[in-house]
Amino acid sequence: MSVSVAAEWQALYNRYYRKSEIYSMVWQKMDLSRHKVACARFGGPIAVIRDDSKIVQLYAESARRKLQIFNSAGRLLASSVWDRPGGRLIGLGWTDEETLVCVVQDGTVYRYNIHGELQEPHISMGKECWEQNVVECIIWGNGLVCLTEGNQLFCIPDLQRPIPFKLTDPNLEEPPLSMTVIEPHYTMSGNVEVLLAVNDYVLVVEEEAVQQQGIGIGPLQKMAVSPNGNFLASFTHDGRLLVVSTDFSKVLFEFNSESALPPEQLVWCGMDSVLLYWEDMLVMVGPYGDSVKYFYDEPVVLIPECDGVRILSNSNMEFLQRVPDSAESIFKIGSTSPAALLYDALDHFDRRSAKADENLRLIRSSLPEAVETCIDAAGHEFDISRQRTLLRAASYGRAFCSHFQRDRFREMCQTLRVLNAVRHYEIGIPLSIQQYKVLTAPVLIARLINAFQHLLALRISEYISLSQETVVMHWACAKITAASTVQDGPLLELLLEKLKACKGIAYAAVAAHADRKSRRKLATMLLEYEPRSSEQVPLLASMGEEDRALVKATESGDTDLVYLVIFHIWHRKPSLEFFSMIQAKSLARDLFITYARNYDREFLKDFYLSAGQLQELAALLWRESWEHTKSPLAQKGSPLQGPRLKLIDQAHRLFAETKEHAFESKAAEEHAKLLRLQHELEASTKQAIFVDSSVSDTIRTCIVLGNHRAAQKIRAEFKVSEKRWYWLKVFALATIRDWDALDKFSKEKKPPIGYKPFVEACIEAEDNNEALKYIGKLADPHERAEAYARIGMAKEAAEAASQAKDGELLGRLKLTFGQNTAATALFDTLRDRLSLQGGS
Repeated sequence: MSVSVAAEWQALYNRYYRKSEIYSMVWQKMDLSRHKVACARFGGPIAVIRDDSKIVQLYAESARRKLQIFNSAGRLLASSVWDRPGGRLIGLGWTDEETLVCVVQDGTVYRYNIHGELQEPHISMGKECWEQNVVECIIWGNGLVCLTEGNQLFCIPDLQRPIPFKLTDPNLEEPPLSMTVIEPHYTMSGNVEVLLAVNDYVLVVEEEAVQQQGIGIGPLQKMAVSPNGNFLASFTHDGRLLVVSTDFSKVLFEFNSESALPPEQLVWCGMDSVLLYWEDMLVMVGPYGDSVKYFYDEPVVLIPECDGVRILSNSNMEFLQRVPDSAESIFKIGSTSPAALLYDALDHFDRRSAKADENLRLIRSSLPEAVETCIDAAGHEFDISRQRTLLRAASYGRAFCSHFQRDRFREMCQTLRVLNAVRHYEIGIPLSIQQYKVLTAPVLIARLINAFQHLLALRISEYISLSQETVVMHWACAKITAASTVQDGPLLELLLEKLKACKGIAYAAVAAHADRKSRRKLATMLLEYEPRSSEQVPLLASMGEEDRALVKATESGDTDLVYLVIFHIWHRKPSLEFFSMIQAKSLARDLFITYARNYDREFLKDFYLSAGQLQELAALLWRESWEHTKSPLAQKGSPLQGPRLKLIDQAHRLFAETKEHAFESKAAEEHAKLLRLQHELEASTKQAIFVDSSVSDTIRTCIVLGNHRAAQKIRAEFKVSEKRWYWLKVFALATIRDWDALDKFSKEKKPPIGYKPFVEACIEAEDNNEALKYIGKLADPHERAEAYARIGMAKEAAEAASQAKDGELLGRLKLTFGQNTAATALFDTLRDRLSLQGGS
């Protein structure tokens, strides 16, 4: 078996290469020579369209060109008529996201998905590019570069954010002989570099610079950059294959092809060799100048991959790669490596030969290494029977190896099951294990769901423990799109059957898709199952389900969501409709009132009126009256007086509408009356000191200013009590130290508040002599004693306290005169005397 495997290999110096058939193409009557062909990397789809630059004979096909998309096995995925304006189709290529990019002559870029659906919007390379016409373009991972008839270069480095710009003018009079690019992630600057072969040198063109490199190596008729961006393979005018570093500092090797014609295709096979294709011959050249030739009787397209080259022909798909080291150590003719002996031991074991045990004894010390090699070799095989045999050999050796990590075997079995599933011709993704590692499992899952292979994507996700949420959601969205004739109820049941099986599903995202597809009722039904209010509420609002959105936001208790819906309705609905929607929702109503009270009071007034909440409107007007700008000096007829009084009068009338607010109505009426009097006082006194002060402060200020008539008037208007009047006048007269007037006032009649306020007013005015006039008039000995103490008269205080016969009062007074020894002794004597009298 080992001999038959190795017999298919081709030796290139000290390395072996193998070319194995992956698929026999299932398409019918395909002639690649008549078409433009674009093949995606990592086993991706194939786009085919008839080449209008060639004169071809039409058979039974229509004269209208069709853009067809196949999987790698030739199974048709999509077909659409090509009727895009803009002139001849110049370039065709796939991005890393498997978006088909088509560039036409006027610089318009059209994008299609894997199902042949045109993606909006179209991209224009700009007016200058449109004027000059595109003659050549290169599409790489996620960008493209166009060359115009005027030898100008235009670039879009990221097709997901398409911003075209012009590269530096290379100042060419003739078109370049060939063109290629070094992708941005391989350059020092992080920007794309375009290599133009001109005369006997190469121009390196960037956004802001042009450099002349490799003088004397040309003319170069074909160029190809290596997968790691470090080397450049080129075909010279004299038939030599030349491989140099991309900085042109050294030549790695040369190979004479003995052909005067340049190859139709020039690509790298991994990092080890270069392929040149002429019409009927494929030449592979190794790093030491050795070559291998393959002959074809039909046209082929070379598809470079990270670890080899896929070869597409009319009839089959092949994969050319360097033989992995693990496979070489097992299958190389004459190999005596531990892995080869283990593989041979399995063969003897199957034939019940004792030589199996002999082989195991020979490699016992190297058995873990042999098992690992067999596992690795199985991973690199496309043939399932050979995979199985290699894994059986590994399992056989593992039984005699106690220290081998068993997870390694399980992981490889798992990986091969995934790879074999996607390699099936119905799926048509012929990934090698190295490509799978570079692509990663999540990206493979994303490609499967984009191809509508949801069942396989779901099974793989479950098998390798990846989240199934993305797969189920994409399936649900695709189902909604496809089931346009199915009623909402049955479709909802079908969707929920799958969606409920996946925890953490974003029902809002599926509902949003249903809404975009004009299935609003279905979207609303789906949103009932969305547990996250932050996702549910905004979508309901955007769908026009404002009332339901408000209910859900209120139920969530999230004030931010409630405000979001409030503002949405506020700006989209008539005022009365908005008011009626929030009136019944207490939380929404209160939040609206809180916001409007601070930022839009006029709208809040309309709300109160529509709701019949006159008392709330009155309170709002009254509060608003306080916020009018106060002028330094109020005058009769001033702008200040009118608006404030008008607002207060309105509040008064609104409060008067209900008996329950009689107090507020009366208060508003008296406020307006006081404000008018204060304006009159300010106008007459020329002093802005009355407005917004209380009745008591206004009376006190009038007395201080000597305007007793005005004070009496205010007293009469607001029915100020006699006791309150006495308090205000006593302290006002003391404030201006009008002791004669105060004395006269005290003698008018017996004060209803007594003489204590007179004493306090004099003491506060710091005039103890005046205070003495009134202390003697205090009838209560307690008050008299405390008053004497406040002005520092200890003896008189002691006598008054003695008359009161209050020991506790004597104790407090003693503390007041704590620094006065004679006074404290006096208080102690009186306390002792009072104690003796109490004891007897």
